[in-house]
Amino acid sequence: MRRTLLFMAVVFLAASAMVSCGKKEDTNMKMITPVKFSDVKIEDGFWTPRLHSHKEVTLKVCIDQIENQTGRIRNFENAAKGEGEHSGIFFDDSDVYKALEGMAYSLQNNPDPVLEAKCDEWIDKFAAAQQEDGYINTFYTLTGLENRWDNMDKHEMYCAGHMIEAGVAYYNVTGKRKLLDVCIRMADHMMTVFGPDKRHWVPGHEEIELALVKLYQTTGEKKYLEFANWLLEQRGHGYGSYGKLIDRPWPPQYYQDEVPVREMSEISGHAVRSMYLYCGMADVASYTGDQGYIDALNRLWDDVVLRNMYITGGIGQSSSNEGFTEDYSLPNLTAYCETCASVGMVLWNWRMNQFTGDGKYADVMERSMYNGALAGISLEGDTFFYVNPLESLGNHHRQEWYGCACCPSQICRFLPSIGNYIYGVSDNALWVNLYIGNKADVKVGKKAITLSQETNYPWEGAVTLKVGMKGSLKTQICLRVPGWCKDYTLAVNGEAFEAPVDKGYAVVDRKWSDGDKIEINFDMPVEVVAADPRVKEDVGMRAVQRGPLVYCIEEADNKVDFDDLRIAEDASFDAAYESGKLHGIVSIAAHVGDKTLNYIPYYSWDNREAGKMKVWVPLVGE
Repeated sequence: MRRTLLFMAVVFLAASAMVSCGKKEDTNMKMITPVKFSDVKIEDGFWTPRLHSHKEVTLKVCIDQIENQTGRIRNFENAAKGEGEHSGIFFDDSDVYKALEGMAYSLQNNPDPVLEAKCDEWIDKFAAAQQEDGYINTFYTLTGLENRWDNMDKHEMYCAGHMIEAGVAYYNVTGKRKLLDVCIRMADHMMTVFGPDKRHWVPGHEEIELALVKLYQTTGEKKYLEFANWLLEQRGHGYGSYGKLIDRPWPPQYYQDEVPVREMSEISGHAVRSMYLYCGMADVASYTGDQGYIDALNRLWDDVVLRNMYITGGIGQSSSNEGFTEDYSLPNLTAYCETCASVGMVLWNWRMNQFTGDGKYADVMERSMYNGALAGISLEGDTFFYVNPLESLGNHHRQEWYGCACCPSQICRFLPSIGNYIYGVSDNALWVNLYIGNKADVKVGKKAITLSQETNYPWEGAVTLKVGMKGSLKTQICLRVPGWCKDYTLAVNGEAFEAPVDKGYAVVDRKWSDGDKIEINFDMPVEVVAADPRVKEDVGMRAVQRGPLVYCIEEADNKVDFDDLRIAEDASFDAAYESGKLHGIVSIAAHVGDKTLNYIPYYSWDNREAGKMKVWVPLVGE
């Protein structure tokens, strides 16, 4: 079996279409329902240590920063008393909510009464800080409630959105609805102020839109879905009125407010805001079947992925606007690639995959997850990147926290949720999107299935899936064939199986019984890849990747003549697993003449002594 890899600067030339595997087209509902992480127990050599580190280290770092090192939790205490100063930035409430969401996810797979008690303690503080009319935002409570809802860029709805996501997560995990009720009161308050025949409003930082859809999914109250749709429809009509954001005003493009959302075709402005907007549009479209939204999202995806995405799955070239500049302008040393934006790429592409069933979205989701997002946290789990450049002069390092701490709290909630992205279910089909060792309880139709996945991915391409069930079931299992994979083998119960490939998925359609086994092995050679020639910063340069991982050279492994190192198209490679290096990696030695370039996975850089780093390396003769 063979697939062709087309790698331009930013992966995967693709055309969009509705999926045929497993379900007829139905634009009135999601075609693929994700299997929730709560039904997926990860048992994986790559991810399990990271989840352990998240529980034992990352959560404690975030809790300490919120409670002891900064005034974030004190803001809630002061707001409850109605006195005291507000410390920090006006959107700092959101960091507390995101950390709580990460705590909730951790509780799902790692029950911990002490951690749960800490969550309840925080939630009590949130509830005490809520105003009688349902409004909650510590910045305005402590600086003047008379000024609330006067500046669309003061992140009131952004903070509310993250609170809603945390409230839904905690309710789903524990069944406790105290925070959920706080969220409902805040949502209802907003709907008394804004909506049809009320005030116009364009949230300066998107997030509330997707959160309202989660609230609709949890409560069944359609008014929240309708309010999310109304907020999306507010954009591009001149309703936006923004005061200065910290130090200067910004144009409508910065806020994705230049044209109505269904007319959008080019990404602009702030990268994270764009990602949350597109997630909200995808969520609403999955319920309304709004073809205008779907068409816009397809155009935007092409613009992002084919013209504005780094090889790492990172997005956002510029620090000046934390976002986008010109197509194909992808500087390496000054690349912004905010960690939050890479997580946003995972969230958006996951949603796009759900209502199209197209593997190209899961390809980008995987690329952003293993490279752009994972680089955002140290191997120990205690320091974080806000910015993720593709080149460093040795002066760029992770920090314990940031004044604007959106990225540490983002990673805190993202890591324990990765089980969400592995599987999906549609009518008569089970979808396997990511290859991570786990045991999952899945329902296809009314049939309960236990699926066990064993793999040493991303270091090796061999994957074994075992099916457990009572009786038998005729259904499809759709296995994503990654876009980076040129060759693979597939066997069912030890015998070679010829499966048609539909939009990046090998479709194994048969009658399944207890004990059936699928073995798929993706060829995982080292590849030298070139950028699209329109990316002028990478002309005469090459990058190295193996499987889903992008690699880089770091001065710690290349102490001699680092700046003079060159790669060759015909370089020979040795790839070997080193258990004692960087918590265990497959390192790559590239042999070019009498020189050797030692590569490590991009996500693992800056975990040793300070030094230079490059993803894109000049060719011999350049």
